[in-house]
Amino acid sequence: MRSAATVLDVIRERGRRGLPLERLYRQLFNPQLFLLAYGRVYANKGSMTPGVTPETVDGMSQAKIGAIIDALRHERYRWRPVRRIYIDKKGSSKKRPLGLPTWSDKLVAEVVRLLLEAYYDVQFSDRSHGFRPGRGCHTALREVVEVWKGTHWFIEGDISNCFGSLDHQIMTSMLAEKIHDGRFLRLVSNMLTAGYLEDWRWHATLSGAPQGGVASPVLSNIYLDRLDTFVEQTLLPEYNRGDRRRRNRAYEVVDDQIAKARRHGDRATVRMLTQRRRRLPSQDPNDPDYRRLRYVRYCDDWLLGFAGPRHEAEQIKTRIGMFLREQLRLELSESKTLITHAASQAARFLGYEIRTQLTNTKLTKGRRSVNAAIGLFVPRDVIRQKCGNYMRNGEPAQRGALLHDQDFTIVAKYAAEYRGLVQYYLLAQDVFRLERLRWVMETSMLKTLAGKHRSSVTKMATKYKTVIDTPAGKRTCLQVTVPRDKGRKPLVARFGGIPLKRQRNAVLTDLTPVMASTKRNELIHRLLADCCELCGSRNQIEVHHIRKLADLNRHDRPDRPAWVHLMAKRRRKTIVICRPCHEDIHAGRLNAPTRN
Repeated sequence: MRSAATVLDVIRERGRRGLPLERLYRQLFNPQLFLLAYGRVYANKGSMTPGVTPETVDGMSQAKIGAIIDALRHERYRWRPVRRIYIDKKGSSKKRPLGLPTWSDKLVAEVVRLLLEAYYDVQFSDRSHGFRPGRGCHTALREVVEVWKGTHWFIEGDISNCFGSLDHQIMTSMLAEKIHDGRFLRLVSNMLTAGYLEDWRWHATLSGAPQGGVASPVLSNIYLDRLDTFVEQTLLPEYNRGDRRRRNRAYEVVDDQIAKARRHGDRATVRMLTQRRRRLPSQDPNDPDYRRLRYVRYCDDWLLGFAGPRHEAEQIKTRIGMFLREQLRLELSESKTLITHAASQAARFLGYEIRTQLTNTKLTKGRRSVNAAIGLFVPRDVIRQKCGNYMRNGEPAQRGALLHDQDFTIVAKYAAEYRGLVQYYLLAQDVFRLERLRWVMETSMLKTLAGKHRSSVTKMATKYKTVIDTPAGKRTCLQVTVPRDKGRKPLVARFGGIPLKRQRNAVLTDLTPVMASTKRNELIHRLLADCCELCGSRNQIEVHHIRKLADLNRHDRPDRPAWVHLMAKRRRKTIVICRPCHEDIHAGRLNAPTRN
């Protein structure tokens, strides 16, 4: 039986060569693909969350994989409806639906996603950055900065309810163009039409892919690849013309006057004319023979940059709206699809403010190199919103939910939240503005520590203040160190110490790297060893999962079970055990056997 890496490489090569896929359904009979899928999704937060059945990742085994493959082989596998819940929508008071599939459905959907991604990803446009290996928000933003110089108008696009509006018939026809396997297409179609349970009542899914579904991102990319093709093959060739703008006549006149003044030795006139020339563009911004249209997409958010008149930008927006409506049966969000003047206003894309810079005073090597260059900036409202999460009555406040945690845990939580936000905005030219957020979060953290110890902010700052070396020099930060025995390195939680300086090459990808084989995954290697890690038995081997390591603290007493002691010692959220030991754990028996 071929390894998972070999199967995916063969499929990827066919996609690269544009060859159709046949007998793809047979690849679902390969246990190696399911082991690879298991290794990729078992650590997700939702793996321990049940769907419409109590089944979760806990109890995963090779026997369960065998049962799923047997059902697929005889076409007896049935997708269960997802359990629908509603979560807060970012930046809005509205709620958005989230589907919670059962564990078996997640596993099969991940295998489907692996196969589809291997085939289609090499065919996707380079201007698509969402939910793709090695790509993410930063790669999309860097493309805008590096390529879009001279943009006059930004066309911000957003598709209303994209995931929930994907037409099933169009999706199936798109897949059928390159996948010549009826059984695989039926499997995907059944997944899309499995329905959902809300308040334990079944509802049909007449369109869309469930938000929270494992395969939904790659399916949405396949669907919206039609939009990429339309823009690249129709709009870009039509609106891009001219190699470069013609010279600005007014600039040339002043240039000639400067040359004449220099010949006469009139330095005062030269200085005066040089200042006047700096206020003029060297090329004609209204050249009718020059147009540039550029495009980038991240999932259902897309951005166009256009160098040309506004009425043509309006035409482009209208044509994209018509294409989405007529060809893909999607609608643009009128409130979020805007045309923005690039120099006087800022467009919003992926949480950044984007605008064309204009300054006649800043010179680099004697040139106005900043003019017409794209700048990325941190939105002021984002800073206010993030600061507001740690404030009360206009001042930084302690977080009562953390008062009973260890000092290490408190500092680590604040540090993770601060570090994640800073690393996301490292591409911004004004990332230094996050200094305000750093102060608010640091004060809130110190007040939380002071409330926990019934002390003062000053004493907490003095206790944990330290100086560290960074690539940008020495930095002051707050650090908690937890020593460990037996020569092990201490645990360190550190808040601050991150230079708020722009990093042009910062990269933040959204997906973890694809594992080349199942052998690289330590959990899969332990499962394939087929041996209970508690008693040494080799019968009915399963994997016991817990949500987080902190759950082990509930058993922190001298007579705690052997399985808790073993997992705490290894700092793992999984343990490979036999069925009897697994039943002992769930029954709460403290005398679970220890492996000799």
